[in-house]
Parts: sequence; C-alpha cells; structure tokens
Amino acid sequence: MNYRELEETLARLPSVQAVRVTGDAERVREVHVLAVPDKTAKQVVRDVQTLAMARFGIDIDRRVVSVVQIGPDLVSEDDRPAIIGVHEIPEGARTTVAVTLGWHTEEYVGTATGPAAPSARLRLVGEAALRAVEHIIVDEALALDAVGSPSIGMRKVMVVVVVSTGPRGEEVAVGSALSHDDDAEATVRAVLDAVNRRINRPA
Repeated sequence: MNYRELEETLARLPSVQAVRVTGDAERVREVHVLAVPDKTAKQVVRDVQTLAMARFGIDIDRRVVSVVQIGPDLVSEDDRPAIIGVHEIPEGARTTVAVTLGWHTEEYVGTATGPAAPSARLRLVGEAALRAVEHIIVDEALALDAVGSPSIGMRKVMVVVVVSTGPRGEEVAVGSALSHDDDAEATVRAVLDAVNRRINRPA
C-alpha cells in the first residue's frame, strides 16, 4: 500500500489540515490527523474511514485514528517552509543537490556538491536543505553534524543532528521524519523538524 497516496487523499478532506499514516503491508496501524474544529473529532474520523474505504478499499479501525483540532487562526501553511523540490544533478564523479523551499510566497534554494556516491547522498541532501534554510534564518550559521536512517520497529526513520551558531551561541538540535518511499525528501523533512522552531514569521 502506498501510504503517501493515502495521506495526500485524506488531506483533501475540507476539515483536514495535515495527515500522517503509518502501517505495514497488512494494515494501517496509526492515522494522525490535524483538523480545524468545524466538525466534531468523531465526524472527522468517520470522514477518514469513509474516504479510505471508498477510494482504496481500506477498512481503518476508528481506534487507530487520532485527531487534533486547532482553530484556523492558529494554523497556517506559511508558518513553516514547504518542500517544493529536491533535485540531483550528476557531474561526473561529483553531484550537486539542490533543495527548494517555499515560505511566505518566496522560494529559497540551497545547494551542496560532493562525491557521486550513494553513501554521501543523504548528507548532501541535508546540507543543501540547510543552505536553503540559511536564506530564511539569516542571523545563524547551520551545520549538519550527522544524518542517519535507523529502523524503529518496522519503520524507517531519517534522523539528523544540526548545529547552529548565532546570537544565542552554539546549539544542537535533532530532527526526524518517517521515510516512506523517498529518503531524500524525508531527510529534508528531518532537517526542517530540527530547525522549524527557529523560523519565525517576518515582522
């Protein structure tokens, strides 16, 4: 089952702001929903169950669906950068990775170049993501200390360690993101998870 496609479909429900689905080949194990409070949580769960059954033939147990409801004045896609694209450009023995983020109608691009080796790929992705973030957080320098993909139970998780230096001195942050089919995108999401608390709305 392609859970990313299921997430994208459920996110089209009018009351739903974001969805995260986890599971295995046998069944959906967890569905986490962020929704606005224009419907009861019970109705949101019913909508999720109905759409999953109608579109994919998947019977989701209501007990695995958790709903968090936040007022629309507190939820804004612009509050956090969105991933627009991750592109890899081979250049012989080297490769360049470009990560594009969207935030407040602007696009920010970061690049990183290094060996065209599978072992270096995710580090280059993480570094390119940080270069893009540095265009947003202009008063801090960011460095990728580590990136890895440990398995947590049956799930693959991308984990990054980011070191920042700026007005507050040196700080270390850890970010993580579930990896479905795209480790590169999951690495960017892990980087954003590590630095999002540093990104404020412009004055």
